Amino acid sequence: MMKKGTREYVLITGGAGFVGSNLADALLRDGERVIVADNFSRAGVRLNAAWLKATHSERVRIENVDVADAARMRALVRGSRQVFHLAAQVAVTTSLIDPALDLRTNIIGTFNVLEAARTMLNPPSVLFTSTNKVYGGMEEVPVELAEGGYRYGGGLAGVTEEQPLDFHSPYGCSKGAADQYVHDYARIFGLRTVVFRMSCVYGTRQFGTEDQGWVAHFARAIRAGEGLTIYGDGQQVRDILWIDDLVRAMRLAMDRIDSVAGEVFNIGGGARNAVSVRTVIDRLHEISGCEVPVTMADWRPGDQRVYVSDTSKLERVLGWRLETSWKAGLEKLVAWLDEAKLDTALAKVDDEPALAKAGVMAGG
Repeated sequence: MMKKGTREYVLITGGAGFVGSNLADALLRDGERVIVADNFSRAGVRLNAAWLKATHSERVRIENVDVADAARMRALVRGSRQVFHLAAQVAVTTSLIDPALDLRTNIIGTFNVLEAARTMLNPPSVLFTSTNKVYGGMEEVPVELAEGGYRYGGGLAGVTEEQPLDFHSPYGCSKGAADQYVHDYARIFGLRTVVFRMSCVYGTRQFGTEDQGWVAHFARAIRAGEGLTIYGDGQQVRDILWIDDLVRAMRLAMDRIDSVAGEVFNIGGGARNAVSVRTVIDRLHEISGCEVPVTMADWRPGDQRVYVSDTSKLERVLGWRLETSWKAGLEKLVAWLDEAKLDTALAKVDDEPALAKAGVMAGG
């Protein structure tokens, strides 16, 4: 039992989002007290906030706050012993439309978290979720089209942390700059930070859209009988990662922060879970028992033909192992969608009165 006045909370920025709500639930189930900080700008996250509050009651504290609000973030960080900084503008397409919002959220928001921690006598540990987009289009890496989709040439199995950084798109620039800020604050100021450069993560409590969270978006659309659009030729390959495997890795990193402070890890499904967009759609058709029309469109900026993480550093340093195959993960996702009945649920809770009823603190 912690003494009164000690920092008992774990802070999760973006905590009502897909990754944040799953992480918060796992921590809360293990007896932690969690602050979920979110600006509730994404559709569906109010549903996650209501679910967390209904499940965990007073042990979860939900704050309606934007990470760009330096004063409020300073107060939340200073009351926490660990910070999982997940809040971000997460779509390349949105960054092209509104690069100022992208910069404000991803760079300034991250800077606010780091500065709040740096000025503390005993700073909390900070885990930052970065992206494989910091590696850009990787045009210098040979790629070939084979059966089942694109793959790396030259015997390359996956991308290591040694891959040169090459930011593409305002999103890539903002997340890449934030990534380097987090990394350098460990080196220059001695903060206990760790960076996760993530591939495609999917799972329960994800409200994917055409612009971000494509696996969940496809699953929801197929379940609803809606048509899909593939940007590119559908042969692009990603190493999709089930959410529970990511949450385990994040918690392992925080548990061992004294030994991994300043490190950067690539994390994804790896070669075992590398699968093409077209193959994911075909499998979702099989699981759901229905097919929907698929339209083809032009490639989008910064879209890699193939991205597969080399997770050997993560496995070696943290002892992490992948547990969920992509086929099993898709089955779990569809089962959750069937159980959650999202179309009805979202209509009921994605509004301000429901947010207040869930116990979310007002901004200000």
